[in-house]
Amino acid sequence: MKDLGNVRDEIDAIDGRLVELFLKRLELASEVAAAKRESGAPVTDPSREREILSRVSEAAGPEFENGARLLFTTLFSVSKARQRLLLKGQSSLVRAVRAAVSDGLKFPSRAIVACCGTEGSYSQQAVSLLFAAPTIAYFNDFEKVFEAVEKGLCPYGMLPIENSAAGSVAAVYDLMQKHRFHIARAIRLKIDHVLLAPPGTKIEDIREIASHPHALAQCKEFLRAHPAIAATASSNTAVAAREAAASGRKDLAVIASRACAELYGLETVAENIQDAPYNYTRFICISKGMEIYPDASKFTVMMSLPHRPGALNAIISKFSAIDVNLTKLESRPVPGMDFEFRFIFDFEASPSDRQVLALLSELSSDPEIEHFEFLGAYAEK
Repeated sequence: MKDLGNVRDEIDAIDGRLVELFLKRLELASEVAAAKRESGAPVTDPSREREILSRVSEAAGPEFENGARLLFTTLFSVSKARQRLLLKGQSSLVRAVRAAVSDGLKFPSRAIVACCGTEGSYSQQAVSLLFAAPTIAYFNDFEKVFEAVEKGLCPYGMLPIENSAAGSVAAVYDLMQKHRFHIARAIRLKIDHVLLAPPGTKIEDIREIASHPHALAQCKEFLRAHPAIAATASSNTAVAAREAAASGRKDLAVIASRACAELYGLETVAENIQDAPYNYTRFICISKGMEIYPDASKFTVMMSLPHRPGALNAIISKFSAIDVNLTKLESRPVPGMDFEFRFIFDFEASPSDRQVLALLSELSSDPEIEHFEFLGAYAEK
């Protein structure tokens, strides 16, 4: 048996030759790009890729066929990215990102901000935490917030996107596919749910609890402990509180924030009724145009991928290759398409990182990615 050190020396020597061959292959890819520029041939040549994969699979044999296919599929991806860069140059997206970043730009302290609900809602609290002196425009649902920003009625909109206990806000993610916007900022808000009811109401008097579905989902244990009380979905926690106060019913309570007690003349029946003690909701602040501030440290992009094995893994591998941390991957069905999904990637990066910009250029110009959309580079408080 060979000594481990000797084996590693042999591996190092092979790795050195592999790097040399890899660089030589990229040199030839550059020559291929020049030839394609002359002929007008497309970068992607599926029949050529199939031919190579068939050949290397046979050469590798049954035991190592899958590994060989993975290796050469990755080589194809790198080669095509190189060809596109040489043929098309830096993508328009990267030029727009570079143009949007300004060292002197500061996130505003005053602005008109659209959000759901009414005074006392968690969205309103997120707005007040992010902006020092906001003017808040309230809307009935999430889509109205998107529309207010998209149509230029409000420069900004605040939307809940996920909760640490209840998960993603699916309705917002679905609307992200429908509307044009950018994420300018994100903020995490500590959520402490309380049970509110008209003055003098006791827990044994309550027959119905109203709140937003996400708030109800965050208080499952409390609701399970009171099976005789019906849970009713409302459009917003603060709207539920306002309507309960106006109803005059003594058997109706709401799950909402403490702020709603004073605002609507309600009393706290039970404190901190959420399941998780560390309960946070993440909100995104959206704008119509691209706004990138010097402290941006997170990106969000959305894309649709070919419906074939390994398509998602190939994209994730690109992030891993440049040591970028993916913080979230959300998939949502594409409306009107059977079993087609759109993926939303959140990842940590700086807009000045050349490798990240190169990856954005590659992804945004890759015709094999059926849909690509840059949603923003932003800071998260």
